[in-house]
Amino acid sequence: MTDAAPRRIRLCADDYGISEGVNRAIRELIAHRRINATSVMVVGPAATRDEIAALIDVARDNNCAIGLHVTLTAPFHPLTMHFRPLEGGAFLPLGALLRAATLRRLDREMIGAEIAAQLAAFAALVGRAPDYADGHQHVQLFPQVRDAFLAAVKSAAPRAWVRQCGRVAASWRSGGNLKATLKTGLLDTLSRSFRRRCARAGVACNPAFAGAYDHSRATDFGAAMAGFLDRLPDGALVMCHPGFVDDTLRRLDPLTDQREREYAYLASDDFPRLLTAQNVALA
Repeated sequence: MTDAAPRRIRLCADDYGISEGVNRAIRELIAHRRINATSVMVVGPAATRDEIAALIDVARDNNCAIGLHVTLTAPFHPLTMHFRPLEGGAFLPLGALLRAATLRRLDREMIGAEIAAQLAAFAALVGRAPDYADGHQHVQLFPQVRDAFLAAVKSAAPRAWVRQCGRVAASWRSGGNLKATLKTGLLDTLSRSFRRRCARAGVACNPAFAGAYDHSRATDFGAAMAGFLDRLPDGALVMCHPGFVDDTLRRLDPLTDQREREYAYLASDDFPRLLTAQNVALA
């Protein structure tokens, strides 16, 4: 045992609003104080008034932050009428959006208007501005998107913090998985520029990040979580994607069964034991 004060982290469940099964799993974990933040995807089919009201109730009783999960990738559709570019009426797929952003082919005004619309939709559903903002598939870090994102957040939610996705050196481990190594390396690179922009804009961000791994493999999430928490500094954020699989989720997202494995671990007695062993508390 240690006498040191525990490191306090945010454990954030992404994708509230993507499906009722995901929503229900997230609310159950909030109720049992196994997570303390969740990001709402206002363009998701399950971001209904009833589902949001249920989230507000459980979050209020269990000290859980509610953020906006800015969504700009397929298969979801924009809220703004004239948003471009689109593919089949939906946002571009992730790879196409990243290429367009890297080549500076996006219209920052259109991106900013869509993010502003999603912030307004959040405020209409929740009754207030978000506690924080992040991005589905990390779009907030992309060139062109990042400046529009920070400007929109600072205007509509000046007290909100935003998610950067750079790791601490101790967490630079991927278990030999090339796909995970490439993904986390890209997030580190994009986050360096994003953090500089946050500082210039006067927008707060988390000091460190963990939670990215190869979702296409049947990963042992308990072992992954132990690695995520290792030496994370106070105030850091860990991303997770718990959920119950339903037909809506299968239609919209390839991340299915792994969500149930994440939920099972976070709901188990093993998770609080890990927090105690690593002297970590949920902020």
